[in-house]
Amino acid sequence: MRIILLGPPGAGKGTQCKRIVERCGAMHLSSGDILRAERAAGTELGKKAQSYMDSGGLVPDELIVAMMAGAIKKAGGKFVLDGFPRTVVQAQELDKALEKAGEKIDILLNLKIDDSVVASRMTGRRSCPVCGGVYHIENLKPKKDGFCDKDGSVLVQRPDDKPEVVTNRLATYHKQTAPVIDHYMKSGLVTTVDAALDIDEVTKLLFAKLDAVKR
Repeated sequence: MRIILLGPPGAGKGTQCKRIVERCGAMHLSSGDILRAERAAGTELGKKAQSYMDSGGLVPDELIVAMMAGAIKKAGGKFVLDGFPRTVVQAQELDKALEKAGEKIDILLNLKIDDSVVASRMTGRRSCPVCGGVYHIENLKPKKDGFCDKDGSVLVQRPDDKPEVVTNRLATYHKQTAPVIDHYMKSGLVTTVDAALDIDEVTKLLFAKLDAVKR
């Protein structure tokens, strides 16, 4: 299946994508994860994207589309797009690329959640710079405050999880990414799930939607 999963930052797209991938045997293509990996590796793309990511803005379309097109090609027609396309222009370019390959998107899963809930989730996150483990100051506390359970490293707050950046990221999403929902709504591909529910309940609802499409 060719699936798009959209929703504001902090809606749980990464977690749900991983579960969908395990169930469907598809490739998880996260634009955010790929960009962060490029940045950490110091590639040319990573260097260009860094300033946009640290400020909470969107990476320019020409950079992200080129990167994702390559990843989609490697997926062989079975993928879950996590946080892409982020603009209508990206959606249009994705449509063209898929049409050229004789493929199309099967479903767009829209995770809907209130901004206040997202802000609480994101600003409270803390990450381990060594193993990548993720904690939360209220909902997923480490055994020792401020330190990773696995390797004892000092936990840090990612630059894009700081309050001022979260506010900017949400504003950016509503302005530039939310219209992508409308773009695919015209084709009847959009189905919406309440992302404020318990994680397992959200997964259950998403699986039900996917099973309906398969039938």
